[in-house]
Amino acid sequence: MREVTAYTWVPDFAQGFVKDLRVRWALEEAGLPYTERLIDHQQKLQPDHLARQPFAQVPVYRDDEGELFESGAIVLHIAEGSPALMPAEAAARARVTSWAFAALNSIEPHVANVTGTQLFHGEAPWAEGYLESARAMMNARLKQLSRWLKGKDYLEAERFTAADLLMASVLREIERDGGFERFPDLAAYCERCTARPAFTRALEAQLKVFAAHEPAPV
Repeated sequence: MREVTAYTWVPDFAQGFVKDLRVRWALEEAGLPYTERLIDHQQKLQPDHLARQPFAQVPVYRDDEGELFESGAIVLHIAEGSPALMPAEAAARARVTSWAFAALNSIEPHVANVTGTQLFHGEAPWAEGYLESARAMMNARLKQLSRWLKGKDYLEAERFTAADLLMASVLREIERDGGFERFPDLAAYCERCTARPAFTRALEAQLKVFAAHEPAPV
């Protein structure tokens, strides 16, 4: 049985964005059932979890073939066995893999620089100046992505793949900054991906866990 390790609860700003969502989404697209292994923020620091995830994060994924951490690696592992997420032809598979890495290496760090600063350092005296340069870098990458997607529904071929799953997962974060205002085409692309029933099921599954473990009011 496939198992996804996820948190029991996170603060409101993180709900719907913890990266086990990517794995849940991939499994839903592939039509594969899974179980949850839930941990809290103390358990993530314990030796048994660190032996599975050296950076004290989630998700961790386990199936009959082995155990993985890092959401991108897990999504690609699931996609390799799923025609719903990966095309059959070798050259097309290579392109999907390239775009999966592009989502995580060429786009996500620039998005995270902006959203992470806003969420955790927004009141710092240096934040305003840093955000100006970080947004400029993010927008430059988004402009390049927008240029590639012009006239396309998805990144490669004519259908949704694992690369779109990862790219849309990254782009969702931009809504925190209102960054879609300059890129309505990327907003439409992200909406097209996240309107899929598999995403809805994955999101509902994550949020259900958080609701069940909501801390009692102090």
